[in-house]
Order: sequence, then structure tokens, then C-alpha cells
Amino acid sequence: MANAKLELNGTTTELPVMTGTEGEVGIDIGKFRKDTGAIMLDPGFGNTGSCTSAVTFIDGEAGILRYRGYNIEDIAEEARFPEVCYLLINGQLPTKDQLEQFREDLTYHSLIHEDMKKFFEGFPPTAHPMAILSSMVCSLSTYYPEGRDGEDVELNIVRLLAKAKTIAAFAYKKSIGQPFIYPRNELSYAANFVNMMFAVPAEPYEVNPVLESALNKLLILHADHEQNCSTSTVRVVGSSQANLFASIAAGICALWGPLHGGANQKVIEMLELIKNDGNDYKKYVALAKDKDSDFRLMGFGHRVYKNFDPRARILKKACDEVLAELGVKDPLLDVAKSLEEVALSDSYFKDRNLYPNVDFYSGIIYRAMGIPTNMFTVMFALGRLPGWIAHWKEMRDDPAMRISRPRQIYTGETVREFVDINKR
Repeated sequence: MANAKLELNGTTTELPVMTGTEGEVGIDIGKFRKDTGAIMLDPGFGNTGSCTSAVTFIDGEAGILRYRGYNIEDIAEEARFPEVCYLLINGQLPTKDQLEQFREDLTYHSLIHEDMKKFFEGFPPTAHPMAILSSMVCSLSTYYPEGRDGEDVELNIVRLLAKAKTIAAFAYKKSIGQPFIYPRNELSYAANFVNMMFAVPAEPYEVNPVLESALNKLLILHADHEQNCSTSTVRVVGSSQANLFASIAAGICALWGPLHGGANQKVIEMLELIKNDGNDYKKYVALAKDKDSDFRLMGFGHRVYKNFDPRARILKKACDEVLAELGVKDPLLDVAKSLEEVALSDSYFKDRNLYPNVDFYSGIIYRAMGIPTNMFTVMFALGRLPGWIAHWKEMRDDPAMRISRPRQIYTGETVREFVDINKR
């Protein structure tokens, strides 16, 4: 095994070097603090590997994303969302019989306990759907507690995947004052969600297959993305041996932030800004190029991908199909297409790899489908569920797992004498 050497105050520590299956290199610094008393400081953990994982591989420079070794392009083209859930959580593609049983289980467990409907009554009509989703997911632990020795974990995983879409759709119906629509056994996972969102009692409703296909792709493309903020949150919370539902609820709350799951919502807000300013998108393109301007084009470029986001290539095609199928006339979508055309042809954006990313296209598709902006992050959460579960399960099954406990560099006051309040 290779070693790296690090010297501090005359003390040299040899640190083991680990190489991943795709050639990624990491230095195990565990021994450094023991030898020197010093820690590594890495705000935001952007250069720190918190774990080893066999779930997802990303090469941002080459624009590669793989789930369990399978290229995202192949998965998005050939698979359905339940199959991807099975793959991420279990590590292998299911057989035909295994997939059929898994789909049956997801259908069987899609209803929520009738008592839980009363919880929705307690939320105000203005409650954000992410607040409802996180609260309801956490409350599932009261109905399906984990056994003392971890019994029912596999069943609870199925329950969570099955019920989350029902909870999400009910949260939307609550926000618009419509009655809940129950899941239907004959519909696919994606079609069931669309039906529960948009069907109304006593009126016929058919799920458009183009929308079903687009939603299936969206869920798959969001299913996992390595050690991001919300996934790391799930692992940190789970490291305390918190149950599945509590850990995932924490991940939902982390995803809620505008710097993470709220990015596609920011895209729509930007498009609304441009529309309200006379649809002058060229003005905002010029502002984005101006180094003295604070304006940024949302949905362009990516922190991880220094090339084209592979998920965006897939969603661009799905976006074109949805817009063509629905024939939507929406000034925001016209602005979006204009911005897309500029970004794909202007040398300023091409030279800086500022291509439209997955958030740009997902926001457009959701809006075209009629999904309101405050539900965008909920849609992200539904897709990310299998990734969170896979990482939670991987961590729990790791015999070397330790509770997460980052260190810090203290910058506060040194020791001071405490003075009684009557003498101050």
C-alpha cells in the first residue's frame, strides 16, 4: 500500500493512501491527529472524503455519472424508476421475478394509514409541501417502528418508497383545497403520482404517456448524486443509529435549501424576472457576462461537472418532447428556450462550460406539466429517495461505521473568570 508523508513541527507521519476502483485517490488522515495533535481544516468538506461507497461514481471533468457501475444514459433510456430503486438499494439489477415482486410491494404499501390524513388537517393551507413531506415521513416511524435488532428494515424501505409519493401528492392537494386521490393499483409508480396530483373525484382523467415517461426520467436522473449535502446529512443522522424515517426526514430538510434542491425553483424565479422586464433576455445575458454585475444565470454550469451535465443531455430531449406534446403557450418557456439557444451557441458560455444543467430543464418540464413551483423540491426528494436509502443502508451495514463527529478550530475567547451577576 502506498503512503503519503506529512510533516508538522518536525514530526513526520506516514499516512496510508487508498485508491478507488475508478482510480480516485484518498489519504487516510486518521493517524495524523494521533501523532501531532493537529486536525485538517476543510470548510464545507469539499476536499474531504467522509466515507467509502459503492453506490455512485461521478467524474465531473469527463461528464460521467454511473449508478452501481451503469452509465446514467443507459439507465435513463432503458429502465423504469422502481428498477433503479432496486438497483441502488440492493447493488444489483433485479431479475424479472424480483422486479415484479418489488413493483407489487410498492403498490401494496402505497396507501398511508387513514389516521395520518388527520395530520394534513393540522397544517395551514399555506404550509410548504417540503415541511409537510419531512414531517409526515418522520411520523411514519410512529406507525412502523424499527425492531430492536433492526427487524423490518427491508419492509420499511419499501413502505417509505411506496408512501412518499402518496404523501407528496396529498400535500399538493391540501395546498389547493382539493380532496385526496388514492393510488390505483393498475398504474405505474410515475403514472400513479401524476394521477394523484391532477385527477379529481368523479371526473375521468388519463395520464399522458409522454408526461409519465418524462417524470420517470426525472426521478431516475435525481436518484443519486454521491456525497452531496442531503446525502451526507442522511449518513450523519443515521450514524447515530437513528431510524430510517428520521434519517430520510433530515435529508429532506437539507434538500429544502435553495442552494441544494431549490435550484430549479431559482430557475423559474429568474425566468419570471426576465419576463416581467419585457422578456429582454439579451439584457440579462449581457449582465451575466459583466464581471461587475451580481446577476447570475440560474441553471447554467454545475459545481461538479466541468463539462456538460450528462443528465441535462437526457432531459433536454425529454423537455422538447413534453413541450411538443402539450403545445404549452407560456412566456416563461419562451424565455427559457431563448436562453438555452444563447448558452449553446455563445462562445462566452461554451468556453466556460456554462451549459444548461439538470435544474434548468427539470424546472421547465415541471412547469409545463402543471406542477407548481413550491412542489419542485418535493419532486427532487421523491427522486432522491432511493439514493438516500442506499447510502443509509450501506452505512448501517458497514462494520467499521462510526458516529459522525467532525472536529473544529476554536476561535472564541480564552479562559475568563466568571463574575456573579450582582458584581458586574
